Amino acid sequence: MTTVTKPQTRATTTARSAHIALWIFLIANLVIVELMFARPATPAHNTLTSVGRFLGLHLAFVMALQLLLIARLPFLDRRIGMDKLTTWHRWTGFTLFWLVLLHPTFVLLGYSSLDKISFFAEIPNLAKQMPVLLGMIAAALLVVVAAVSLRAVRRRVSYETWHTLHLLVYLIVVLGIIHQVYEGSAFKTNILTQVYWWGLWAFALGALFTGRVLTPLVRNARHQLKVAAVVPESDDVVSVYMTGHDLGRLQARAGQFFLWRFLGHNPWWQVNPFSLSAAPDGRSLRLTAKGIGVTSAGLRRLPIGTRVFAEGPYGAFTSGQRVTDKTLLIAGGIGVTPIRALLEDDRLPGDIVVLYRVPAQADAVLLGEIQNLSSVRGAKLHLLAGRTGAGTPPFQPFSPESLIALVPDIVERDVYVCGPAAMTDAVLRSLRALKVPSRQQHAETFRLAS
Repeated sequence: MTTVTKPQTRATTTARSAHIALWIFLIANLVIVELMFARPATPAHNTLTSVGRFLGLHLAFVMALQLLLIARLPFLDRRIGMDKLTTWHRWTGFTLFWLVLLHPTFVLLGYSSLDKISFFAEIPNLAKQMPVLLGMIAAALLVVVAAVSLRAVRRRVSYETWHTLHLLVYLIVVLGIIHQVYEGSAFKTNILTQVYWWGLWAFALGALFTGRVLTPLVRNARHQLKVAAVVPESDDVVSVYMTGHDLGRLQARAGQFFLWRFLGHNPWWQVNPFSLSAAPDGRSLRLTAKGIGVTSAGLRRLPIGTRVFAEGPYGAFTSGQRVTDKTLLIAGGIGVTPIRALLEDDRLPGDIVVLYRVPAQADAVLLGEIQNLSSVRGAKLHLLAGRTGAGTPPFQPFSPESLIALVPDIVERDVYVCGPAAMTDAVLRSLRALKVPSRQQHAETFRLAS
């Protein structure tokens, strides 16, 4: 039977506090927005423009909310985790996409009805007003960003290209604010509405600037990271060791990741998320990467002494999230890196089982280190090598039946899983089928917002 321990109370309380804070923020602002719509300074011209105004108010708020979700606020990241925040960012993005389409559509329909011209003839008519034209440009750019974020498209472009295109978000925000300030009637209703909107935008932009610009600049100026060693682990996997000043002040934890820029190796706008592959010790940091993208493929050619610009640490995939005194660590492929770091973490005590999934034993990166750590920690290690579906009966390592056979007390354990998306999804489905409590499920999938 699972023992309720202090870690359970602490992890549950910190996550709950972040969720409560988000809900209070969301509900309070929606109430204010609804009141603005109910008490406009000037009445709408007709029902269509009224609907457009309603959608526009919510569009402005959702855009501010989106900025907060990508601001990488430590309060939210350490309690909720970048993966969940990124999932919310994705769904908020879809909401934003439809609001951006529907808001101008209803406004154009309303004015075309008033002017007694066609919908398409109204577009150049309204575009003669500069604030409206800027809003139209922002909407078109947002459609481009949304299209690149579709799963079918995302699979066909490199991470570096996807990340670079997402920098358009900053231009969209600037154009959207200008459009709202000069065109939005709700913004100009009275002094209170102006104070509200300026306050909301100042808070959102301030959080974004602090989290994405100021904090990384201060940390990198303080720690002065540079490459100390580059060690090939296999034909296409390499570990990079970095040293710097006073690294203990980073407060990085095993299981977390950074966004890395290697100055001179990749352009400043290209950044890659790599997990720490060893528990941070205050003296050095290590990442281990597989040569998939342009940046990761060239890491083995990094000169010693290369300056490193790192953003982070990010993520709640840490021992701080555990709620039981037993742990199951599940790794697949290069997803072994944060799992290997967690296995080294002294703050993850108790009974530990490790499942390491690879196509063949030769593909098991860092296997020797994991075997040594398992021996030291008294952990039970299972190397699951083979092709899924092969053999009779078919090899299904992460089916509910296979998991319960390997780990009979899985329901009593915290489960940490990191690996390819298909594998992670299969594990999570099996955990739900086995009725492992959701608070004991911890997944790192790198659905990174940018």
